[in-house]
Amino acid sequence: MATQMAKWLIGLGVFLVIVGGIILLANRLGVSGLKLPFGRLPGDIRIQGENFTCFIPIASSILLSILLTLILNLLVRFLNR
Repeated sequence: MATQMAKWLIGLGVFLVIVGGIILLANRLGVSGLKLPFGRLPGDIRIQGENFTCFIPIASSILLSILLTLILNLLVRFLNR
């Protein structure tokens, strides 16, 4: 049971690294279709001073949490059939 869970976690980690790399590469190449609003949503706090910037992405974190919860719930439902 523990080895199966470890395999799932490793697979999920590899998947997230690949998706993150694709998004990063697409943004660097200027592909406008993948410009995500994360970090620029209402509710994201940005405090800028003369020598520092503090960014607290509250709304982006909540939205990302909801999306990942929905995706993982759908994945679990389809795999348990």
